[in-house]
Amino acid sequence: MKILCVSDQIDPLIYTNSIKQRFTDVDLVLSAGDLPLDYLDFIISTLNKPLFFIMGNHHTDESEDNSHGATYIDLKVKREAGLIVAGLGGSMRYNRGENQFSDFQMNCRILKLLPVLVFNRVFRGRFLDILLTHASPRGIHDKEDKCHKGFKCFLWFIKVFKPRYLVHGHIHLYDLSEVRTTKYCDTMVINAYGHYLIDMGDTA
Repeated sequence: MKILCVSDQIDPLIYTNSIKQRFTDVDLVLSAGDLPLDYLDFIISTLNKPLFFIMGNHHTDESEDNSHGATYIDLKVKREAGLIVAGLGGSMRYNRGENQFSDFQMNCRILKLLPVLVFNRVFRGRFLDILLTHASPRGIHDKEDKCHKGFKCFLWFIKVFKPRYLVHGHIHLYDLSEVRTTKYCDTMVINAYGHYLIDMGDTA
């Protein structure tokens, strides 16, 4: 299974007539936030593949109700072709804006996912496969300024629920040498800035 991850930047390699040829074998698209919904609509209409998305900290003037065909998964757990994906949008609180949370508030948001995650563990053998977030975990790909600090509770989430991947955005990459993938415990943490392609192989 191949997954196209996008975040934060309208990527010229995506927003082009050649997208279908370049990503013809993609099965699912994940958007980690801060992208205009018409850009996501373009991806859906061109690739004709399911797209799951969350809001970033700059998504204050758009509504998930305006997404034409995309599936909003903040505080939700969804399945697609046997893959289990959960979403937690927003960033660390820095100016009391929308889609901003303290670490305690994000902990509370995680608890809302708990019943479905436990159900998955009992009946499907695992809690989830991918956690889709906007912010990164604390100490992994994040920055020291208040806006771009990661959430400590995401580290706890990884240890307890053991997703195969945590896909995030929010951290812009300006240098090709910057790290965008980091293994933490058994989870691969991926910065989806621009775009990133995951090849999961066969998924149960």
